Amino acid sequence: MGGELFKDKYRIESARLHGFDYSSDGYYFVTICTNDRIEYFGKIVNQKMILSEIGKIAKQYWMDITNHFPFVVLDEFVIMSNHVHGIIIINKSVETQNFASQMSHKTSMPNAINETQNFASLPIRGRIWTPNKFGPQSQNLASIIRGFKIGVTKYATMHNIPFNWQPRFYDRIIHDERALHGIRHYIKINPLKWEFDRNNKQGLWY
Repeated sequence: MGGELFKDKYRIESARLHGFDYSSDGYYFVTICTNDRIEYFGKIVNQKMILSEIGKIAKQYWMDITNHFPFVVLDEFVIMSNHVHGIIIINKSVETQNFASQMSHKTSMPNAINETQNFASLPIRGRIWTPNKFGPQSQNLASIIRGFKIGVTKYATMHNIPFNWQPRFYDRIIHDERALHGIRHYIKINPLKWEFDRNNKQGLWY
């Protein structure tokens, strides 16, 4: 399975799906890259990610997303040398349930969603194409990523740390549980496959 996963199966090269409502409930796999794939976030040493100062901030700010967007649940994620992979779950359908409180954000990987939710049990409108009827929205996937990117950039600016994001991000809508498990595995093994990663300018991809 590992050999299959890193052959770009879970890479995303397109921009937003035209007309899709990215504020709707759903599971979203996102990839956010640094500008020109510069390795601001640290280095892979012996197949383990060693975070720089700004890499640690990126990890902290990612885990803080639910504090700013309470309808978000964070699943598997990884901070790599020059990009971030993560699964973001938008769930606005159950207003009385505080999903963020079920997550242990102090753990190394905030993956408690495995224990607290079943993919099929959520009323996920995002599994099918849902038109965006209201135009740009403030509580959608783009606004979540924008807030995260702005936070990291502001920290870098305030502390005179050279840093810049790539202007856009990539996303994939996760449609079923099989894809969800595959993407979780892909994220987990990302540091192990760094030499084959297309984002690694010194890797075997180039």
